[in-house]
Amino acid sequence: MRKLICLTAVAMLAAAGASAAPAEHALKGASLAPMAKVTLATARTTALAVRPGVITDQELEKEKGGTGLRYSFDIKSNGKTFEVGVDARTGKVLENGAEGPNAD
Repeated sequence: MRKLICLTAVAMLAAAGASAAPAEHALKGASLAPMAKVTLATARTTALAVRPGVITDQELEKEKGGTGLRYSFDIKSNGKTFEVGVDARTGKVLENGAEGPNAD
């Protein structure tokens, strides 16, 4: 019985750690999320569909273009970093190009 309790505790700790969001999935500008109609998950899927790679940074920000609210993703692809912007209200891709020298 004691062994079962220990194994259960270990399993619970492992599950808790696995469900925690890794730092790379944190969203800068999360306070703007109530204004978005598109979820972060949907925007990530859209961004990766137009620029396959690994998302290294993500942000929800007010910026000119589209409806004025966008998800911005830095995506590492083939050794280069690209910025993909997805409108947070319509889901349209607003930007898909190489990250400039003055990355924000």
